[in-house]
Amino acid sequence: MTTEVSAAVEEIRGAFPQSVVIAQDDGSGGAYVTVEAMSLGDLYVQADSWIGFRITFQYPCADIYPHFVRSDLARKDGRPLGDGMGGGHVFLGRPAVQISRRSNRLNPATDTALLKLLKVLEWLRTHP
Repeated sequence: MTTEVSAAVEEIRGAFPQSVVIAQDDGSGGAYVTVEAMSLGDLYVQADSWIGFRITFQYPCADIYPHFVRSDLARKDGRPLGDGMGGGHVFLGRPAVQISRRSNRLNPATDTALLKLLKVLEWLRTHP
């Protein structure tokens, strides 16, 4: 892992001390990251999920995209997951729902892997 990728993983670990953060070297300077037991709020049948993503060797000049969550994610109101979410994916051998939330105006000075994870979590918790 590059120094920048390692620092991003440590920043995520510091922000979520209650969660297990697993970082697997991707073999090219980046890492596959899984954060276990993340609270999803009240919209879903499931109270929590793991969240996975890849930080590539180009970080911080590359977006952290896409993110993945548990494959059985279901809304309490029975509606489909909706735009930006799609099932049938696999992340590190786990069946997954992909979350597509691309950063269109990436600023490498401020748009960290942690900030992107926080934005994805907020979107999940408030997605209509």
